[in-house]
Amino acid sequence: MLQAAHSDDLKLTRNQSLVFSVLQSSEQPLSAYTILDRLRDDGLRAPLQIYRALDKLMEAGRIHRLESMNAFVVCCHSKHGQIHPRITAFEICEACGKVNEFHDGKIEDALGRRAKGSGFKVRSTTIEVHGLCADCH
Repeated sequence: MLQAAHSDDLKLTRNQSLVFSVLQSSEQPLSAYTILDRLRDDGLRAPLQIYRALDKLMEAGRIHRLESMNAFVVCCHSKHGQIHPRITAFEICEACGKVNEFHDGKIEDALGRRAKGSGFKVRSTTIEVHGLCADCH
């Protein structure tokens, strides 16, 4: 059974804290149903409980959704009050599933100039780069 409260999770509900803990303890991105399976012994039984917690954690900037994998990972900026960049990018290894979050100011600037030049109002941007990590190629 997982602990519901952690010192950096004090503002999270019990369900949000449990979901966040599962994601923190995983070395791989997890789907909502995998999270649900891991939390059944903690009283979470309905997918809606997981999805609500995931939505709130994303709104709070604690986690990211990897669209191509339909899975979730903890944001590398979710600790220590770090400032979130405008654009989040991920390197996703197609062999081992390792995910590396990174940020590049030049990419952010280039996409910002492009959007400004075309009058496009950006709400959010996530870049997913698929390939092989250094350990797998």
